[in-house]
Amino acid sequence: MQGLMMDFSLDTQAILRRGGQIFADREVVTRLSDGSYHRYSFAQLERRVHRLINALRSLGIQPGDRVATFCWNHYRHLELYFAISSMGAVLHTLNIRLSSDQLEYIINHADDKVIFVDSSLLELLEPLQPNCPGVSHYVVIDEQDQ
Repeated sequence: MQGLMMDFSLDTQAILRRGGQIFADREVVTRLSDGSYHRYSFAQLERRVHRLINALRSLGIQPGDRVATFCWNHYRHLELYFAISSMGAVLHTLNIRLSSDQLEYIINHADDKVIFVDSSLLELLEPLQPNCPGVSHYVVIDEQDQ
């Protein structure tokens, strides 16, 4: 990228790495659905993202694969944003306000391989499982798990 203003790529992997170097001890704060706050350092975020990348690889996710999220906006979703895009896979956020028919169509059309779903939203997604044969794994997450 010679001749450009930046001397490094500004992708999510670079942003995460640079943030971990410069802001390692700074707090990342997210609000949970119960109104409480989750706090941890940028260095902890970076470590967790790398562990998540390894977990995604162990599920068989490769660059270009679609990984869906059916989650509330919290720190685990932030980690998924960084991990999925950093490994070259495609982050596909599913809108929690869509109907079952719409979700089923979108999941199949996108060819999602894995879906991460908040435990509180599982009852909305679970009935669709038999009609989404391309999804190899459903990962249930809980914002309270550490």
